[in-house]
Order: sequence, then C-alpha cells, then structure tokens
Amino acid sequence: MHQRNSISNSSRCALVLAMAMLILTACQTASTVDWNSRIGNYTYNQAVADLGPPDKSARLSDGKRVAEWIKHSSSGGVSVGIGAGSYGSRSSVGVGQSMTLPTGHDHVFRLVFGPDDKLTSWSTGY
Repeated sequence: MHQRNSISNSSRCALVLAMAMLILTACQTASTVDWNSRIGNYTYNQAVADLGPPDKSARLSDGKRVAEWIKHSSSGGVSVGIGAGSYGSRSSVGVGQSMTLPTGHDHVFRLVFGPDDKLTSWSTGY
C-alpha cells in the first residue's frame, strides 16, 4: 500500500512538471512577433493597444515618432526554502528567505513611426 502512494505521487509530480513545461512553451511561442512584416502597416495606435503606453515617446522635427518600451530586468539572487518534516515522533522545521539582486540591465524595445504614424523601423537593445 505504501508503494502505491509512492508511485501515485511520482506520477502526479511528473504530470505537474509536464503541464508547467507546456504552459511555459506556449507563453514563449505566443510572444514571438515578426516585426519586419508589420513595417508600413502597423500604426502607433495599434502598438499602444498591444503593448500599452510607451515608457518614452518623442515626435521628431521630421514628423517621425520614436516610442520606447523598457523592461526592467533583474537576475541572480539567493533563495532559501521553507519546509517541515517528521519521522515517527521526531519532527523538524526549516525557515528561509529569498532575495533577488538587480543586474542593472534594462531591455529597450524601440519602434519608429513615420509622419503618418505607420511603423518604419524597430530595434531592441540593452
């Protein structure tokens, strides 16, 4: 009987892991956009509707509009888990804390629109 629960727990763990991987893959695939195919027909208003208001935007003297969306990123960090366990009459408890250290790198996504507010170019950078 104890062995059945062990197999059942392993199966559940594998299923949860497989579902998580599927969800992460689906999210990653959905965010891929062919920006080159949008040049000439994608408008500033569509960009705002899709991406939200830009973090920076400026109208240049030649009528072009440059808009930037900035994603602040952080990576690295230290993580300690929380857990408890028992065996017979003995038990133990562990407590911890998580901390993320910023790297200072921001990802900038820039779209440039012509005087007619249609996309003319795009770029990404850090």
